[in-house]
Amino acid sequence: MRRTRDEVDATLQIAKLNPAELLPAVQCLGFSPGASAAAAGDFYLLELDPALCQELEAGRSMVIRGDKDEQAVLCSKDKTYDLKVAGTSNMLLVIPGCKTPDQLKMEETHCNIFHSEIFGFSNNYWELRRCRPKLKKLKRLLMENTYEGPDSQKEKDSSSSKYTTEDLLDQIQASEEEIMAQLRVLNACEIGGYWRILEFDYEMKLLNHITQLVDSESWSFTKVPLNVCLQELGPLEPEEMIEHCLNCYGRRYTEEGEIYFELSADKICRTTAQMLLQNAVKFNLAEFQEVWQQSVPEGMVTRLDQLQGLALVDRQSRPEIIFLLKVEDLPEDTQERFNRLFSLREKWTGEDIAPYIQDLCGEKQTIGALLTKYSRSSMQNGVKVYNSRRPIS
Repeated sequence: MRRTRDEVDATLQIAKLNPAELLPAVQCLGFSPGASAAAAGDFYLLELDPALCQELEAGRSMVIRGDKDEQAVLCSKDKTYDLKVAGTSNMLLVIPGCKTPDQLKMEETHCNIFHSEIFGFSNNYWELRRCRPKLKKLKRLLMENTYEGPDSQKEKDSSSSKYTTEDLLDQIQASEEEIMAQLRVLNACEIGGYWRILEFDYEMKLLNHITQLVDSESWSFTKVPLNVCLQELGPLEPEEMIEHCLNCYGRRYTEEGEIYFELSADKICRTTAQMLLQNAVKFNLAEFQEVWQQSVPEGMVTRLDQLQGLALVDRQSRPEIIFLLKVEDLPEDTQERFNRLFSLREKWTGEDIAPYIQDLCGEKQTIGALLTKYSRSSMQNGVKVYNSRRPIS
């Protein structure tokens, strides 16, 4: 049914509205024949922030990721968002070709009544909230089939699980850039089109080859030539594996047309400590520090701050001990992470707990804010410590 101008004026009078205070153009709304079917779930409304709107308008795509047992997330090229249903008391109407007041002002027309059909309606919409990428599954998948070298029996078994980039994009709830960044953190490499993590013993074997060559050639760890490494170590291991190891433990640079690597003492010391600690439940701290220093290449200096997020020192024990505690092995959920940490140790100093919760901080969130929300603070022997807000079973 189409309204006339007289009917519109009568409606304004009943509503006690002054037409002079309103725009002259009037939009009369009516439901299309298929509107009720559309409301039954043929479409969903999604609220986007300006940055995401610009990405879509620029022609870039987004993807919703998640298995049946996972909460769906929406991923852009470089960010991940939780998808949550938000309700509204105001009915949301979908009107194709609907014109805004600004658009109506610009139109020159003698008819100031426009009739629009409502295609659908809804009382809820999808709300996006920026979240941390869910990357723990990435390591779990890659650890199903670690790479032990080209001659290992595992490589002869073609039935083992392997994952391409497309496989990972299909299964991991994170944006492509976040997944690729985490692959670098995990020291993963692409072998035969599949992403693989090196078996730790094999990685240590490659690293030992390199450090022994540096020692025998009396090179500086800040200037290790790629070509000579490949020539000398190529007969022992695949050249791509030697270069991958150099990339993992060093910074590549070019000088006079030659490629060199500056090896990181902190990374090498950290990996050496992991090798020593992984076979011991607990290690006497003083003895560990002595063995650790003897195990790293000559000229490198070991420090406990190199082990943040990898190992934990118990200074309340007598004698003091150290044991392996890797941040990547802790739960991804914030509350579960704190529960796990407080089950391991009742009270934590800020210095000790910080490396194990740093990755939980979202945008504009600090470690202090996390501790305030999930723990209680107190003073112990003049030192501020944190304990759980809730009982830990």
